[in-house]
Amino acid sequence: MSPSLLQQPKAVWAVAFASVVAFMGIGLVDPILPAISESLDASPTQAELLFTSYLLVTGLAMLVTSWVSGRIGTRWTLLVGLGLVVVFAALAGAAGSVNEIIGLRAGWGLGNALFISTALATIVGAASGGAANAIILYEAALGLGIAIGPLLGGLLGSVSWRAPFFGTATLMAIAFVALAVLLRGDATPRVRVPFSAPFRALRHPGLQRLAITALLYNIGFFTLLAYTPFPLGFDAIGLGLTFFGWGLGVAITSVWVAPLLTARVRRTTVLAVTLTLLAVDLAVAAVVVATPAALVACVVVGGLLLGVLNTVFTEAVMEVTDLPRTVASSAYSSVRFLGGAVAPPLAAWLAAQAGDWLPYVVAAIAVLAGAAVVAASRGVLARVDAHLGEPAEVEAEAISVGDAA
Repeated sequence: MSPSLLQQPKAVWAVAFASVVAFMGIGLVDPILPAISESLDASPTQAELLFTSYLLVTGLAMLVTSWVSGRIGTRWTLLVGLGLVVVFAALAGAAGSVNEIIGLRAGWGLGNALFISTALATIVGAASGGAANAIILYEAALGLGIAIGPLLGGLLGSVSWRAPFFGTATLMAIAFVALAVLLRGDATPRVRVPFSAPFRALRHPGLQRLAITALLYNIGFFTLLAYTPFPLGFDAIGLGLTFFGWGLGVAITSVWVAPLLTARVRRTTVLAVTLTLLAVDLAVAAVVVATPAALVACVVVGGLLLGVLNTVFTEAVMEVTDLPRTVASSAYSSVRFLGGAVAPPLAAWLAAQAGDWLPYVVAAIAVLAGAAVVAASRGVLARVDAHLGEPAEVEAEAISVGDAA
């Protein structure tokens, strides 16, 4: 890191810290799902609804976050988002039933959507040393959050399943106070976006195809992430370490490998090939599901592939239309998260019908169908392959939106 990278206003460091905590929420609950199921006498399907409520509300909220920030400004959007996470995470830690936690996770998803949708713009607007330094900071925050989330969840979850919720609420409360004190005004000018813009965006054929493909891909993503703790049978620390490896893989390939690939290979080719490899990984997981060590290897390999897909998918979304990037990404994310919302309870239900192998087979079929959609849509997606490589700003924006779940 150059000296100028570290010489940032305190407000930038406050947003970066809050971003780490926000991205930790992606995998924080994973290691404690079996403990929640056991402690609250909940079925695996009920426990998986913790992901469903969170992702469903996050996706729906993405349709309106640009409209909200255009009216109240980025500072207040960040603070409202952080405040909601603090309140709902703390309430989830104090909940007495799994149904309460499911409802509270929905509020958490709303807060996270508001925060993540404006964090990158705030860092870029407030950072010194140019956009490149700001983007490096944001990428570092994203990678740390994705990797640390499951590990912290496992460590705190070894004490109590409630501890990760209270830990997140505490860290977000610290971030809220820091932002309220250090971020005095909006880092970027307000841009008013019509409320209907993301809905109209889904009429675009290229954006439709990418959204449908991402929905299918997210079935594989969240089957691997949200269901695997049950067949693994590890304790909270074991699951935390497993998904730390997964998160590290996602972080490494999303930040470094994906940009290298798209600088040399057409995006549609990268998507089709990587989706096919992910389908193979899920099929292997179905075969080795009763062997924990082999299943852990599938999780880590899956993380490496998911990191590439997250970035390249959203890079493609940024280029497939002439729409403002915030509008395109909001429309795409709203559809994409439907796959993530459906996958966890569907996986638990399928396992109850035929065994732990079936969720991975269904996920592999869904992901392979996504690869087929990309392969059949090269004409519609021609703009995505119009040129190789992207400026750093586009790569970072793609990463941020792609990993916002």
